Amino acid sequence: MHIGEICTVQTICCTRDDTVQGAAMLMRRHHVGDLVVVDADGGGSVPVGILTDRDIVMAVIAPGLDPASLLAGDVMSDDLLTASETDDVYETIERMRLRGIRRVPVVDASGNLSGIVSADDLLEFLAEEMGELSRIGSWQQAHERRARQ
Repeated sequence: MHIGEICTVQTICCTRDDTVQGAAMLMRRHHVGDLVVVDADGGGSVPVGILTDRDIVMAVIAPGLDPASLLAGDVMSDDLLTASETDDVYETIERMRLRGIRRVPVVDASGNLSGIVSADDLLEFLAEEMGELSRIGSWQQAHERRARQ
C-alpha cells in the first residue's frame, strides 16, 4: 500500500515568516500539535520543516523567550524527512523508525505538500491489518465446514 492512501490530506501549514506565537495560535485553532512549514513555489507548497508544540516549549517557552518576536523558521526542525505519495507504507515506517521521527510530510511528484502521516496514523493502519489477519482462522474454519458438507 502507498503512503498517500493513508496520509491526512488536510494538513495545517505555516511559513517560515510566521511568528511562533501565530503558529501556536494556529495549532490551538486547529487542535493539532504540529505544523508543516512550507515555502510557496509557483502555486504549490514545498515543505521545508516541521514546527511542533514540543519545539515551541523547548526552544521558546522554557528559556523564557518571547514567542511574538521569534519566527517559525527560527524554531522549526529543518532536518526534514518526507515521503512520496507512492512510497510503500512499510518502507516509510522503517525510515521513521531509523530517524526517530513521528510525523512525515507527504509530497506529490512535484515535491509539493499533499499530506502528512503520523505514527498514530500508521498504528491505526497496522491495527486494521492485524485485525484482518486475525480473522483468517475463523474464515478458514467456516470455509472448511462448507466444503465438507
